[in-house]
Amino acid sequence: MFVQPFRRAAVVVLLACSLLAAPSDAQVYEGRELVKAELLAKTTAIVPGQPFTVGVLLKMVPHWHTYWKFPGDAGIPTEIKWKLPEGWKVGEIQWPIPLKLVEPGDIQIYGYHDEVLLMQEITPPPSISDATVKLSAEADWLVCEKICIPGGTALELDVPVAGSAAAANEEIFHRYQRALPQPWPAADVATAEWSRAPTELTLRIKSSALANHPALEFLPFPDETVVVAHPTTERTADGAIFRIPIETSNAKLSALSGVIVFGQTPDGPDRNAWELGAQQATAADTKSAAASASSPVAGGGLAKYLLFGLLGGFILNLMPCVLPVISLKIFGFVQHAGESRGHILRSGLAFIAGIFVWFLGVAVLLIMLQRAGNQIGWAVQFTNPYFVLALCAVVFVFALNLFGVFEFTLPQSANRSVMHVTGGSGHLASFFQGLFATVLGTSCTAPVLGVAVGFALSQSALVILLMFTAIAAGMSAPYLLLSAQPAWVKLLPRPGAWMERLKQLMGFPMLATLVFLLYVLGEQRGPLAVIWTLCFLLVLGLAAWMKGAFLVPTASTRSRVVVVVLLLALVLGGGHYFIR
Repeated sequence: MFVQPFRRAAVVVLLACSLLAAPSDAQVYEGRELVKAELLAKTTAIVPGQPFTVGVLLKMVPHWHTYWKFPGDAGIPTEIKWKLPEGWKVGEIQWPIPLKLVEPGDIQIYGYHDEVLLMQEITPPPSISDATVKLSAEADWLVCEKICIPGGTALELDVPVAGSAAAANEEIFHRYQRALPQPWPAADVATAEWSRAPTELTLRIKSSALANHPALEFLPFPDETVVVAHPTTERTADGAIFRIPIETSNAKLSALSGVIVFGQTPDGPDRNAWELGAQQATAADTKSAAASASSPVAGGGLAKYLLFGLLGGFILNLMPCVLPVISLKIFGFVQHAGESRGHILRSGLAFIAGIFVWFLGVAVLLIMLQRAGNQIGWAVQFTNPYFVLALCAVVFVFALNLFGVFEFTLPQSANRSVMHVTGGSGHLASFFQGLFATVLGTSCTAPVLGVAVGFALSQSALVILLMFTAIAAGMSAPYLLLSAQPAWVKLLPRPGAWMERLKQLMGFPMLATLVFLLYVLGEQRGPLAVIWTLCFLLVLGLAAWMKGAFLVPTASTRSRVVVVVLLLALVLGGGHYFIR
């Protein structure tokens, strides 16, 4: 998915008996290392041909958490990629019972506080020629509290090869093996029965063993074609009923995999869990389930989510990330208020085209990633600090332009071409304003569009395109109405000297957006990254001033060449030194 490891290091420590792995630095936030990763083995030596257990131990600072294999409403599960010699085999990750955590905004996730040991079984080949084997793995995770920061590290562990071995790290492995979900019990202990309504799955568990456990919940593990909302629990005399709201285009879906978790408290150390596979339950009413599954669930659900996308796109115009660029467009309407209706309409359509180009471009990119087998998410680019840094530079340059430090100009030949293509005015600028507004707005979409986009990303390519078209249409609607109704535009003030002051004033919302982006960058890479970014922006500001002061129409060709060379040297040199 969108996890990018920030810092990779491995310090190998070989202790002959304990075989403790070397902890490695990962993310640093406010002077604290958020996650410490460690590679452990449950054996003192590798015996050729005999499987053994290893585990990646993640220790989180208080109040921060990583994620289970199904993260819930948001998040990314931890990934472990092994680099082993040829002929070695690695089993699936064994996930301990997670906690159900509720975050602000009624976001429900499944994850781990404090620490977790993710175990895997490794099977060596029958013959090993080396006296010592280096086990290498790369762990990537997402750790969250009020914000989320991706991290990762490379881990190595040297283990001797011998004819026999003893147990190592017994306490921690025993503790986490005890925390693994158990296989589904025999029919005389518990039975599971599924049924389906148009937008809901119902799981009925009959088991007298659950009566003595006040805390009881079902944690789903759906595949990528199913969007699952929050399951609810209803206790019965002989067990429990779980209701799981779903959205899916799979008409044959009648059950989900998951775990039944029970204990005295929801997060107590005494919790147990039974693992339930989708094939282990029986359908309560096959005919009813089939009938409901064949009803137009996908169509009705799609219409609802498209409406959410349309409304969410409209509300995006009020989000703080978008307002600075929207103010530019309003300034454009004021500037052109005295011009013809056709000119105003073309300017508005150019702005709208920028919105549609961005959203449909993102949709096409997500479809390509989906078909390539990648996990995809919305606003993924804002988890990349280099994207945030680039956006800081763009916003800063826009602010300097609004303050009058420099003007965007094109060569005369290019300017004539643009004038011809755009009908003789700044329609190209309107297009890029619409494009830029949607780029900035991406970081603000989670509260407004999270549900709709999350549903779309689990559907077909056509649904993804429809959803992003609906969002673009919602965001574009006010500008289409304003540019198509001359009477409304004429209510705006006439152009005058005050417009230059208004233009300068609109540079301050741009700087406010820059402060927000620097905050995001600081959360990702720490305060030192913000300082280096500000140094680069200082160089960029100097380059912008030189452009405005010396690249003027009256400057000679020689002067222009010298200034351009200096500008490139400043920007490229500053970027290489400060950003690197």
